[in-house]
Amino acid sequence: MTASSADLYRLFENYYLPVYRPRRIVLDHGQGSRVWDRDGREYVDFGAGIAVNALGHAHPALVAALTEQAGKLWHTSNVFVSEPPLRLAEALVTASQFAERVFFCNSGAEANEAAIKLARKWAAEQGRAPQQRTILSFRGSFHGRTLAAVTATAQPKYHEGFEPLPPGFRYSAFNDLAAAEAAMAGGDVCAVLVEPVQGEGGVTPATDAFLHGLRALCDRHGALLMLDEIQCGMARTGQLFACHGYGVTPDVVTLAKALGSGFPIGAMLVGAKAADAMQFGAHGTTFGGNPLAAAVAGAALRELSSPALLANVAWQAQALRDGLAALDAEFNVFGEIRGRGLMLGAQLRDAHAGKAGEILDRCIEHGLLLLQAGPDVLRFVPALNINDTDVANGLARLRAALHEFVGR
Repeated sequence: MTASSADLYRLFENYYLPVYRPRRIVLDHGQGSRVWDRDGREYVDFGAGIAVNALGHAHPALVAALTEQAGKLWHTSNVFVSEPPLRLAEALVTASQFAERVFFCNSGAEANEAAIKLARKWAAEQGRAPQQRTILSFRGSFHGRTLAAVTATAQPKYHEGFEPLPPGFRYSAFNDLAAAEAAMAGGDVCAVLVEPVQGEGGVTPATDAFLHGLRALCDRHGALLMLDEIQCGMARTGQLFACHGYGVTPDVVTLAKALGSGFPIGAMLVGAKAADAMQFGAHGTTFGGNPLAAAVAGAALRELSSPALLANVAWQAQALRDGLAALDAEFNVFGEIRGRGLMLGAQLRDAHAGKAGEILDRCIEHGLLLLQAGPDVLRFVPALNINDTDVANGLARLRAALHEFVGR
């Protein structure tokens, strides 16, 4: 007998550690930017698995790469090498325009853990004492859930109950260069970790002056500039790397999410300054860079690098901005639309503060998968190859949800 959606959801309630509160639908399959649940209801996907499914669902190139590699070699450990991760490393170094070395892992949190360890190891090799190896990050940031990565995440709500947190982290105000300068004045900061576009913190882009200023501060104080591009990288902002759009050269970039476009993989890219800091035995991973993940990521990288896809990001980003502006003109719900490329946040007006989750519930009822970034921001991170029809249809479904939400 086929289990109902309610039966399946009860498995979640009975067996999952209750750290999530998913909406009460059970997704079954997808194609492009459309998803269907087990009851046959169709949804337009404006969330893309939290900016992961950058090429939508069941993309032919990814399916082909996965299928071919699945019949050859899944896992080797890092005691041996295989071709897919070697080719992927070469392609990422070339595309990054700054990196010399790559470390592969399985997630964004792991990539940021590697970056934190690299910064500390590099500082130690410079002769800096432990108290001179502080990592500076910024309020509103999100860098992952492992203990060091969550400590780097400058949001107290993620810290509560996990104390004592690892020492050696300092926080400053995002987009406030004077505050960052003051935070680094003591000379004990060995690295600055920053998202070019804060995701969980409300979809807030760094200003050009802020990122360029951080680069100058790092140069002045002998610190590494480490960019967390886990959500905003891999063409999400309209350039393959977000830093390319800012014209800033980092020392380290961390990647995940769209890099595998649905298959778990993370990467830390390291430039010349710290490329030799991690030597044999300094760090490791069992599954990182396995041939199956690397084959899929290699296919994804080729698609995400294409001029046609990057042009589509710009085109659809404008379509989304125009559509959201029209919805605001009709319903007076958004105080600001911000972001870069297809990473957009719609800030709710004060009258609707705290109600992003309620709007998302309405969206589900009208066949739209959408995200929030905190209680006051609707987050739009659809597939980067989304087409005109899906954008228009998704906006129409959002309009129906908002119409119901505001009671018109």
